[in-house]
Amino acid sequence: MIDFLRYRLVTALISASLMIGFVGLSIYRYQTRGQVFSYSIDFTGGTQVYLHFDNPVKTSAVTEALAAHGWSSAATREFSDRDVLIRVKEYSNDATGLAKNMRDVLAQSLSRNDITIEQSDTVGAGIVDMLRTNSIYAIIISLFLISLYIAFRFWSWAFAIGAAVSLFHDAIAVLFFFLLFDIEISINVIGAILTVLGYSINDTIVIFSRIRENLKTMTSTPVYDVINISLNQTLRRTLLTTLATTLPVAVMCVYGGEALYDLSFALLVGIVFGIYSSIYIASSIVLELYRRRAQA
Repeated sequence: MIDFLRYRLVTALISASLMIGFVGLSIYRYQTRGQVFSYSIDFTGGTQVYLHFDNPVKTSAVTEALAAHGWSSAATREFSDRDVLIRVKEYSNDATGLAKNMRDVLAQSLSRNDITIEQSDTVGAGIVDMLRTNSIYAIIISLFLISLYIAFRFWSWAFAIGAAVSLFHDAIAVLFFFLLFDIEISINVIGAILTVLGYSINDTIVIFSRIRENLKTMTSTPVYDVINISLNQTLRRTLLTTLATTLPVAVMCVYGGEALYDLSFALLVGIVFGIYSSIYIASSIVLELYRRRAQA
């Protein structure tokens, strides 16, 4: 039998380091560029155009050409030496027309005829405000309702607090890696975080159900051993479920292209940390709260 709880202090230090790293990196990003995360057009508004060049191109040349024709505030992001994402604050009802204008300008300025418009999107200020507000509400309400469900499901605030902390940990873990690699936060990423919370709580409920059943039948066994036994009893199911979900997400992350990368990366990180938090964070918190209740 694996003694999972033996490493609870080590995992607590790892999780604490993750949280401290998230806070420190957030402060650094804010001080250096005025905002913590990089946001997609969903949260900034304006128009973005994704262009593909058949031959390599320098983003500096693209930026200079656009600035010379009135798009001085254009921000470019290089996905490869042939794929460039251009974002401007200009809102246009005709995103396709604006994209064609950019392509024509670049074709003329750079003397190239190998430019293809892969994608063009535009988002207005009203939509941006609504998306920001709804995204924040969605995450907060989800955490609250899940915690409330766990409290009524197991009729114990020890389980509810353990689940809430582990879910908060999962969300911060995903955001930390997006912050670390400076990946944009988009609506797809928010959807991925909510999906990860649902996935993580499903595994947590399975473990908690086994812990509760064993607590009722193993009354003379210390809580430490009961939780360890429960984790080992559910380990096979946890590993099989994780493998079944991780493989397709990993394939999507590698071969899904730029359009699916942010979504699949968030899911991949969330699945890994979801299993980690269910075993080491949620269960350890339940152990400590049960011990304190017994000593009271």
